[in-house]
Amino acid sequence: HYIQQLKKQLKTLPDNQPEKQKKQAKLQSVIERSAKAVLARKNSIPANLMQNLNDDLPVSKQAQTLIDAITHNQVIIVAGETGSGKTTQLPKLAMLAGRGITGQIGHTQPRRLAARSVATRISEELGEELGKTVSFKVRFTEEGTRHSIVKLMTDGILLSEMAYDKFLTRYDTIIIDEAHERSLNIDFILGYLKRLLPKRPDLKVIITSATLDTQRFAEYFESLGKKIPIINVEGRSYPIEVRYRPISADIIQSYDDDAFDEAEDNLPKTLISAVEECFLDASQKGHPNQADILIFAATEAQIRELEEVLTLKNFPHTQILPLFARQGFGEQQKIFSPSSQGRRIIIATNVAETALTVPNIRYVIDLGFARISRYNYRSRIQRLPIEAVSQAAANQRKGRCGRIGNGMCIRLYSEEDFHARPLFTEPEILRTNLASVILQMTALGLDDIEAFPFVDAPDKRHIQDGVKLLEELGAFETVQTKSGEKRRLTTIGRQLAQLPVDPRLAKMLLSAVDFGSVYEVMIIVSALSIQDPRERPTDKQQASDEKHRRFADKKSDFLAFLNLWHYVQEQQKALTKNQFRRQCQKDFLNYLRIREWQDIYQQIRLAVREMGLPINSEKAEYQQIHTALLSGLLSHIGLKEAEKQQYLGARNAHFAIFPNSVLFKKQPKWVMAAELVET
Repeated sequence: HYIQQLKKQLKTLPDNQPEKQKKQAKLQSVIERSAKAVLARKNSIPANLMQNLNDDLPVSKQAQTLIDAITHNQVIIVAGETGSGKTTQLPKLAMLAGRGITGQIGHTQPRRLAARSVATRISEELGEELGKTVSFKVRFTEEGTRHSIVKLMTDGILLSEMAYDKFLTRYDTIIIDEAHERSLNIDFILGYLKRLLPKRPDLKVIITSATLDTQRFAEYFESLGKKIPIINVEGRSYPIEVRYRPISADIIQSYDDDAFDEAEDNLPKTLISAVEECFLDASQKGHPNQADILIFAATEAQIRELEEVLTLKNFPHTQILPLFARQGFGEQQKIFSPSSQGRRIIIATNVAETALTVPNIRYVIDLGFARISRYNYRSRIQRLPIEAVSQAAANQRKGRCGRIGNGMCIRLYSEEDFHARPLFTEPEILRTNLASVILQMTALGLDDIEAFPFVDAPDKRHIQDGVKLLEELGAFETVQTKSGEKRRLTTIGRQLAQLPVDPRLAKMLLSAVDFGSVYEVMIIVSALSIQDPRERPTDKQQASDEKHRRFADKKSDFLAFLNLWHYVQEQQKALTKNQFRRQCQKDFLNYLRIREWQDIYQQIRLAVREMGLPINSEKAEYQQIHTALLSGLLSHIGLKEAEKQQYLGARNAHFAIFPNSVLFKKQPKWVMAAELVET
């Protein structure tokens, strides 16, 4: 892109001789500066990269094949099971293929935890400190500079960079890791790259996928007119025995409440006998103290419950550790530093399915469920049902135990159930609210969403629903052009796209300017962007409710967030970090979510300041705050139905107030809800 710009400028040099010489000198200095930068980057690439490859990993055995493929193709697809080493070795192979010199090698991960741990691992293998050759950037954290050769980041970071660098000029290579996860971000990035590649013939794209669905990606990019090579890398996997130990019969097929209740009741018993089966197998094979088990649970709450069940069982010489995406870095590191004493049981969500390799796992116990987000465009309700995982996801889970020796996977469901499951997890784009994507795409100048080359095109009804919501929020206006009517962003729409939150929440912030309540609405909006930091453990519901009641406001659940925020601020000022963490525990507050809430608040505050929006110093009253909130929740209001404990909402939806709300007993005539969730 830059070379084309320079050539253009050289062609259009003025005839006026002094002016021409001046412009030529300026261009010459740009070219020299660029050549110097390229040379500096070339010299900073670590020596002995070939010797630095981890020979134990299958991907290293195909090093030359991969280097040649990167050199001679614009797009390549690397298919390999977990443990093949593709994530850590591909950046080195890209450097060996001469990449990272005219720009960085951008390496995306679906999760923050993976981005950081992969960057740390590659730096260790290069014998360097993190931030030199390999940097990383995730939400709220960055280590290293633009002078690094490889940059690990979440796919969300790459998306946000597109807003101000449409040609991705900072990069000469992009590695999209774990593409099989088919998140909304991954699908959008793939579509964007497909459109960008013809304009940037110097840009190389490496796509990695852990499943057999790689042909799909190849066909997708082959429509650009070139054959896309697929390089298969064998996973470093030992034989894995699969045993089926169903919790209760036909739980998936029936989706019956009683079956789920039965499963919940039987789970502790079934889980303990599965753990004992693993320990017995380890003893029979002669490694009783090397029997680390990875248990896949559906949710963070379930992890806590299972942790309690296993702790009470008190297995000798056994450490029990939770693993989920929102943990602090220190807690996560315990997982990657196995203890030499005794066995470990790690209970994880699907974060451990593909993105992270937990060391020393010989056994996997799979409960077979995950929380999947689904959007109903008719009711505009985002549901978070717990669903059976696909066969591909179940096989990913199984593959975690065949890394260091023969493994064993116990599935707490039947073999018939496994074969009845879908082959692959449905892409997120087919089951989510598209308003945010449509807004960001329009801000990037990609107006025709229906013509965008998605790997799987979303349902037109979902697109129309997203557009309607944005019209409700005042983000779009229709203008008449020669070719007919065209949709374009309004001033409000451009501002909504600049705020790092969901469009509904962004609208509240913009409205708060008119009502003098920006400070309060920033706190509420950042709280609505995360999971509620107030915890309500099953066995301590009364105790936690009493603690949380201190923050309640008689008229509004929203104001409880403000009361909680001010309490947290006071405690943080008065206590040391460790004392504050302990206080959170006593108050049934999740310390990590409190931190996340504060981080998002700071991010919003920064964006609000950059946009020049005034933050009120005077306290805003009930009316000012709630009128601003209402502007983002127009379709979330309800009118009390006569003689019923329920409300009539927009689109003929019927809903009830959550029993823990301060309004549950009052049942006012009108209510406004932050979210409607189908349970």
